[in-house]
Amino acid sequence: MKTLYIECNMGAAGDMLMSALYELLDDKQGFLDMMNGLGLPGVRLEAQAGASCGIAGTHMAVTVYGEEETEPAEENGGHSHEHAHEHGHEHEHEHGHGHGHEHVHSHEHEHVHSHEHEHAHGHDHGHHHATPGHIAEIIDGLKLPEEVKRQAKGVYDAIARAEAKAHGCPVGDVHYHEVGALDAVADVTGVCCAMYLLKPEKVVVSPIHVGSGTVRCAHGIMPVPAPAAANLLQGVPIYGGTVKGELCTPTGAALLVHFADAFGPMPVMRVARTGVGLGTKQFEQANCVRVFLGETEDGANGEITELVCNIDDMTPEALAFACARILEAGALDVYTVPGTMKKGRPGWVLTVLCDAERERELVRCVLRQTTTNGLRVRRCGKYFLNPAAELAETPLGQVRIKTAEGFGIRHEKPEYEDAARLAKEAGVSYQEAVEEIRKSV
Repeated sequence: MKTLYIECNMGAAGDMLMSALYELLDDKQGFLDMMNGLGLPGVRLEAQAGASCGIAGTHMAVTVYGEEETEPAEENGGHSHEHAHEHGHEHEHEHGHGHGHEHVHSHEHEHVHSHEHEHAHGHDHGHHHATPGHIAEIIDGLKLPEEVKRQAKGVYDAIARAEAKAHGCPVGDVHYHEVGALDAVADVTGVCCAMYLLKPEKVVVSPIHVGSGTVRCAHGIMPVPAPAAANLLQGVPIYGGTVKGELCTPTGAALLVHFADAFGPMPVMRVARTGVGLGTKQFEQANCVRVFLGETEDGANGEITELVCNIDDMTPEALAFACARILEAGALDVYTVPGTMKKGRPGWVLTVLCDAERERELVRCVLRQTTTNGLRVRRCGKYFLNPAAELAETPLGQVRIKTAEGFGIRHEKPEYEDAARLAKEAGVSYQEAVEEIRKSV
């Protein structure tokens, strides 16, 4: 299986990920030509060779009207915001480790800042603020394959939700700084485009080093990981350490979570190529993201526990009640299959699926809720597609789309409750509503 392993020993930022993936590409100049021909005003990418602690790699310099902006040093971080360069969001500056961050702020209403930004190159422009919808329009207008646009918008949707939760505001009140948005769009679309060209069948990401201490932004001094990054990294293995400052930025977190099929140590693989994406700040250890592309043997990407028992002395009503209670207790799934028990009695084979850490809890629940005196436990390898959800606008209204991706496969379908609600409101059948929704996504 064609597998991409991403090593995040110094966290991740969008530009560093793009730089590392760039090193894996066959046609590097073609990638740069395509990215520089996207139509993003004033934005240009340049691959710069460099090294960190003796490790050679690439820094992808993303400039807007010829400049990479800089900022003061971070609180307790000791490293300046030298752009590597991913500052896509307000007070933003997510820079390849001199990283700060690109955190979005919320507004009661849309507005335009009149404090024009004098650049040394003489180009003046006001600081407009774009909503997630405006960012989606920018991406839709780029000269990119539709699949790349879809992936990029998915990453931005995740960032917007995380920032809205961090600031306690609706997603629609999240705003992006115009200039920062341009180079952040380049970072996000660059990573999505590189992944599209590489076409890995499986992506594994290491536990992510998030840094420690605090980071200064326009809202004040924030803890590391910053709230938006922490929201994006829920359920993901992360760790801190002695390195002060923000190592994993919200955009880096969103990209990793979006593409990862699994998190964990490097799998056994026959490596064909490696790539190193550099940050601009020097630390005692190499400031880089490393990627490894190669072949792994097909195997399960997870584990699951089955609790199984035979039941021949419960009524259908009692068994249905027990199944419902077991689900409420945290089982992933509960189902029954009819079977013939001892002495020729008709009965049921009850199977409960759960995570390994919930095994004892659910064993007690099954014993309490059913008449069985014992269960069989099976620990199984599990192949699964990573679940996610996206919001889609349709002629019938807004609907959540459930997605599942992995192994080069994507499934999607509308959330049942949303489709049923829209069908009732429109006075059409459920199937008609689903068909109308699928036309729009």
